[in-house]
Amino acid sequence: MSRFRFLAVLPLLAVLCGCNFVVLDPSGDVAVQQRDLIIISTVLMLLIIIPVMALTILFAWRYRQTNTEAKYEPDWHHSTKLELVIWSAPLLIIICLGALTWMATHLLDPYRPLSRITADQPVAAGVKPLEVDVVALDWKWLFIYPEYGVASLNELAAPVNRPITFRLTSSSVMNSFFVPALAGQIYAMPGMESKLHAVINEAGSYRGFSANYSGAGFSGMHFAFKGLPAADFDKWVAGVKAGTNGELTRQAYLELERPSQNVPVRYYPSVDPGLFKAIVNMCVEPGKMCASDMMAIDAKGGLGKEGASNVLPLAYDKYARRGAVLGGEPAYVVGICAPDDLSKAAVGAPVSVGGARILGGGLSTPAFTPISAPSALPMPTLRQPSNS
Repeated sequence: MSRFRFLAVLPLLAVLCGCNFVVLDPSGDVAVQQRDLIIISTVLMLLIIIPVMALTILFAWRYRQTNTEAKYEPDWHHSTKLELVIWSAPLLIIICLGALTWMATHLLDPYRPLSRITADQPVAAGVKPLEVDVVALDWKWLFIYPEYGVASLNELAAPVNRPITFRLTSSSVMNSFFVPALAGQIYAMPGMESKLHAVINEAGSYRGFSANYSGAGFSGMHFAFKGLPAADFDKWVAGVKAGTNGELTRQAYLELERPSQNVPVRYYPSVDPGLFKAIVNMCVEPGKMCASDMMAIDAKGGLGKEGASNVLPLAYDKYARRGAVLGGEPAYVVGICAPDDLSKAAVGAPVSVGGARILGGGLSTPAFTPISAPSALPMPTLRQPSNS
């Protein structure tokens, strides 16, 4: 009978063979440290859990009703030694877990630059991390390489043993960037910039995906992460520069940003240098005031309802207002805080973005009052809109 039971369990073992244990067998130093933290924390908790489970079974068996040899003490209520064991052991475990968690929280902070490549290899002085700007789209991943001026869609690559600095944001809803072999997940949120520092120590192709549900195309929102030797990474960059998708301009991004599912890998040989900053500040569209500019105005007193109206069309109705029949034309308040615009205004040139004069939604052209100090930028002053 036992043989038949063993044979019945074999199919279950075959199913387990398909499990991916990448979290417990990662290829990046940050993920390795996180794995060690998981294992150590689990072992510390098991020091209490296993004895408690074993004693539960022991007490249930030893003091069962049919065991007449067990000592019967209905009036027993206290034992100092037993109380010390019951409370001191968990207390020591909690202290150890607290200290371990506190140290790991600071050492593995995703915003903290790396101090080592591996356990026995610190980051060499003068090593420049690879910068990658990550944008979570519906439903795809865009990766921009500012150092090389290129971008890729649904494919990420990095050289082995070189620190990586990720800057992450989202175009619409919150997503979670997760490459289990590289590091823990980090959230990408619209209008915000998150950071993640990591390094890959072994060459290979790894799976990356979104770990936060974001709509209908979520199941296809994954990408390949390639850890490459330095020479192979240079070849990969050269291949991206030979891509045929053209420059990733702001207009091209607005088209790419529209929801789509299961999009194949694309390479962009050149990228608008200010694109990622514009995405974070929700001002990719021409003439749109950036969130950072609006915050600067708000710090000086704000624009009232016009300031709120400036953000709402893009943040909550952006797809409907981009060419839809019933979407209507977007109306924006003039942006006046860009330093290059202010420097032009100082010499009498018209304020413009993308070559088109900014008029705003019902506002007159802003007037500027230069200040006497030649080294300082002039302070803008907005005229009130006319009643007509």
